[in-house]
Amino acid sequence: MLPWQLVARLYQTEFIRSTRAVGMLWAVSTLCFAVIQVVILIQPSWVGTRELHYRGGGLAPPTGGLFEVCMETDWPVPECRGSLHTLTPLPAFQSPAVRVCMSLTMVWASVGCLCLFRFCNAATVYKICARLQLTAGFCLALACVLFPDSWVCAEMRALCGERVSSFSPGNCSVHWAYILAMLGVLDAGILATLAFVLGNRQDALLPEDTKDGTA
Repeated sequence: MLPWQLVARLYQTEFIRSTRAVGMLWAVSTLCFAVIQVVILIQPSWVGTRELHYRGGGLAPPTGGLFEVCMETDWPVPECRGSLHTLTPLPAFQSPAVRVCMSLTMVWASVGCLCLFRFCNAATVYKICARLQLTAGFCLALACVLFPDSWVCAEMRALCGERVSSFSPGNCSVHWAYILAMLGVLDAGILATLAFVLGNRQDALLPEDTKDGTA
């Protein structure tokens, strides 16, 4: 084997190893993102009062999410409207809840596509997952916009006071679940971009005759 051929073989081997390592990291990150999406959907901590303690003496302030809003009362237990057990979002938050559910479906679909690596061309699988993740990020971004636009409702007025309006939470502030949703949009964009890069890398590994046959 000529020296230049040996160098080319070593370069290709290192290229394949690095691609597989990055691909494994991408797959694990995709699975983690799917779990985070579930947390974003079910957590009631999208918005809440700024007080650290409510009158009942609890350790957490009254909060609201897509499925449930819990308000301060004279009793130790807050009064909650809506319930996660019925999987029915509050009427005012149906639009953002549907977008989050769509995003969740797209992300878990991309997780399911990981099984296709055993049967299909890796480049094709990466590009399918990238499109699914882009769609998931778009739906989650819409949910992040629609949620504060839906604050003009009876539940939010009871939780945050009469000054609440669209994009103005009144006596409340956004909590960690909503911030996590915004970070999820960024995460979806990064994962989709990485999937496209990995797909193009896999195309570079294909022999020229294979590329011509699939074109």
